[in-house]
Amino acid sequence: MKNGVVIVGAGHAGVQAAASLREEGYDGPVLLIGDEKELPYHKPPLSKTFIKDAAAQPQPLRGETFYTGHTIEFRPGTLVERIDAASRRLELAGGGNLAYDHLILATGSRPRILPLPGADLAGVLSLRSVADARLIRDQSVACEEIVVIGGGFIGLEIAATLSAGGRRVTVVEALDRLLGRAVAPLIAEHVRQRLAASGIRILLKTTVERIEGEDGHVAGVLTSAGERLPAKMVIVGIGVVPNVELAETAGLTIANGIRVDQAMRSSAPEILAIGDNASYRHWQTGGDVRLESVENATDQAKLAARTIVGHDGSYAAVPWFWSDIGDMKLQMVGLAAGSDRQILSGETADNRFSVFHFIGDRLVAIESVNRPADHMLGRKMLGLGFSPTAEQVAGGAEALKAALAALPPA
Repeated sequence: MKNGVVIVGAGHAGVQAAASLREEGYDGPVLLIGDEKELPYHKPPLSKTFIKDAAAQPQPLRGETFYTGHTIEFRPGTLVERIDAASRRLELAGGGNLAYDHLILATGSRPRILPLPGADLAGVLSLRSVADARLIRDQSVACEEIVVIGGGFIGLEIAATLSAGGRRVTVVEALDRLLGRAVAPLIAEHVRQRLAASGIRILLKTTVERIEGEDGHVAGVLTSAGERLPAKMVIVGIGVVPNVELAETAGLTIANGIRVDQAMRSSAPEILAIGDNASYRHWQTGGDVRLESVENATDQAKLAARTIVGHDGSYAAVPWFWSDIGDMKLQMVGLAAGSDRQILSGETADNRFSVFHFIGDRLVAIESVNRPADHMLGRKMLGLGFSPTAEQVAGGAEALKAALAALPPA
């Protein structure tokens, strides 16, 4: 292990991989490469607290002394140009190369580009990095009217934050509901109603024809319905694209991401991939997935470290996600794909309820709005393979706790 482990990508996945290698007893060199010049930071606050507070600073994932104290070399502002998988070597932009024994690709994803006239105008922005968040925060101060293209998590989080700050916000969504890939229709409609009640205008089943500008800066958006929406800022949130170019040119198998096995190994076993860019066969659904969440990134990073030090294991973490949209904390656990029965617990009018998803009698997911106890119980139930009855769901958190307590010891 003379060359050690090189980790490309210094987000949640990459930093956790470096930390987990040391926790697992790996004593070889560990090099963490990041393309940003910032100390690695938490990304979820960028669409919420960061852009509404002019004094907010990035929240470091780990303090600077963590890296030095654990003999982890961190190289910020470094770009990898090519992977030479045959010789186990990285070629760096600007010259130089790095040898490795194991390589972890934690390259994440990037915002999908809007393929429309005017998308390159000043004031048309996406959010992926702290630099993007600073632009949105700084430029939104002088904007009264803002258009958000895309009704997914990022778009709605930003829309709610900017609206609460006094801007007039319009959300344009091509599908017939918000959060089309993410939550049940009942929750999507609840989110729509509450955002609309807060003053956000939401246009469903509407696409954008073009973005119009004046003197090189965005001035408005023309919709498929022929309406012109004035805007000094346009936020594009139409999904992300996994960063697989390095892996693809190195000859690794690509299938909606870098294809990995249950131990996070790519088609070249000494190269592992984790986080937003990794595609794998999911233990719960039996289908191929690529999950975009902090928890998925950190869980896969921990497993990748165990794989490198020689501990057998396969990826079987229960997936969970969360989002803060206005006064709604959405928490999702499990994967609802394929569910054929739903049970509502709580009242939507109270802004506190959960939707339990089943395939037959088997619980596969829970989606909650302001019901953190349901979410935590869901993580336990899915982890244990326990499926509650309809009566237990109707009984609320106390009934579910009692049902779990009655289970025989594992």
